[in-house]
Amino acid sequence: MSPILSLHDVSKSFGALTVTDGVTFDVPEGQALGIIGPNGAGKSTLFNLITGGLSPDAGRIEYDGRDVTRVPPMQRCLSGIGRSFQIPQPFDRLTVFENLLVAATHGRGLPERAVEADCAEVLERTELIHVANRPAGGLTLLQRKRLELARAMATRPKLLLLDEIAGGLTEGECVALVDTIRRVHAEGVTIVWIEHVLHALNSVVERLLVLDFGRVIGIGEPAEIMASKEVREIYLGIEV
Repeated sequence: MSPILSLHDVSKSFGALTVTDGVTFDVPEGQALGIIGPNGAGKSTLFNLITGGLSPDAGRIEYDGRDVTRVPPMQRCLSGIGRSFQIPQPFDRLTVFENLLVAATHGRGLPERAVEADCAEVLERTELIHVANRPAGGLTLLQRKRLELARAMATRPKLLLLDEIAGGLTEGECVALVDTIRRVHAEGVTIVWIEHVLHALNSVVERLLVLDFGRVIGIGEPAEIMASKEVREIYLGIEV
């Protein structure tokens, strides 16, 4: 499979602090890649570089066969890069369905009439159809997490970035959300997922990438990565 996303020696610093240090990796189309690492490892910064919220100081980012290193965030979204955020921030006074309409019209550049049916379908797929007409401000945490996923899906992404979407959920809620993410991935959507809830991550992804102080420590099959002495010492805090 050809890569849908490629990073080549991507670096980003804020003053003397290097948060992304020569990061290089590929994500084949249709694959799910998990990203783990301790707090401050540069994971969210990496997402901001991929989506265009930040510009790298060095290196190149390619998406779907073209260089997008300097392409604005909106153009990346319109071309098929969607993302969720760690802390859901829906439009609380809008209904769940209206939240999706906003995401779909702006993320796809189409009028409301053209995306209404798709938005309803996304609500079905993310198990939110029963609260479609409820104001988003009254949702439970699991429903807000589902809405965060749904808003990203409403843009029709080919590449979906998930930022700690399972954080804060109970075990049962986490299982329910992971089932939904697994179905989305099975439909052919490429996923890159940052997560601290490792059992949730490892139940979906085919590969794991480990970041530490902005550097890639390892990338490979989840079992291989989690068995690594260096990963266990750096990420899990276990002296091996």
